[in-house]
Amino acid sequence: MRSLFALLLLTASATTTAADVLKVQHVSGPAYAVVGPTGGRTYDNYGLNANFGFVVTNDGVVLIDSGASDSGAQLIEQAVAGVTDKQITHVLNTGSQDHRWLGNGYFARKGARIIALQRTVATQKQFGTQHFQQLQPELKERVAGTKAYTAPEPVGSDATTLTVGGVELQLRWLGDAHFAGDAVVWLPQERVLYSGDLVYVDRLLGVLPWSDLVAWRDTFHAMEALAPLHIVPGHGSVCDLAKAQRQTGDYLDWLAREVSAAADNWEPIDEVVDRLTDAPAFRDLANFAELHRGNVNRSYVQFENRR
Repeated sequence: MRSLFALLLLTASATTTAADVLKVQHVSGPAYAVVGPTGGRTYDNYGLNANFGFVVTNDGVVLIDSGASDSGAQLIEQAVAGVTDKQITHVLNTGSQDHRWLGNGYFARKGARIIALQRTVATQKQFGTQHFQQLQPELKERVAGTKAYTAPEPVGSDATTLTVGGVELQLRWLGDAHFAGDAVVWLPQERVLYSGDLVYVDRLLGVLPWSDLVAWRDTFHAMEALAPLHIVPGHGSVCDLAKAQRQTGDYLDWLAREVSAAADNWEPIDEVVDRLTDAPAFRDLANFAELHRGNVNRSYVQFENRR
């Protein structure tokens, strides 16, 4: 079985390179972004429709998020190798959606230390089986060998500081966002923030049934207090705080304001969705047509349940 898995990975690497799926961008100092496509998960993109990152230090590479499978993790590893020959020694998880952590096992087998907050691990365990089952029909043999592997010693507090090769990294929970337990990685020396799924740019964010809109809005505003110079968002291009505010913070504020007012006035949900279906400030974002009405609907239900 192991030899078959190795053959599958070899075949995948022979037909697809990291550059076919991912774009590496230097952000600042030791910090790099690995930018994936903004569309959906597909066989061709290995489910890597998200952003990742890495920090090159004198003592090795710290990777931020590990991909959706072992084969996807291999492409991320290949992207890192295009910048440095240093080994990936640590993997930090910012979230619990598949592409944030299902590649953990690949890097753990190669000796990397997997680090995540207990809050994040709890949600990973809650959704891991479901996410893996959803990936299989799309990725087919490209999920071969992938096992759900969480940090063996999760951090019980809401923040931890890691210093590797003289570079300080902080893994911090500022509040829930796309999923409960979502975290950020903050490099205070460079003022670089790896936001995970707290920030979406270039495409519309998705309020899922388990996303808490009010918490997500409040978490975004807590992030603003860090005053980052550079943000590697969960999805979209590397940006500054102003762009993140326009395309994530302002949308969360708009949803919370408009939908809560409608719920307080007992407006029927279908009328609210129709009335708010056109949001001019955000309709040019990718995926707006597919996601916006659902975001309004689920936000209304959340406010209704708060009564």
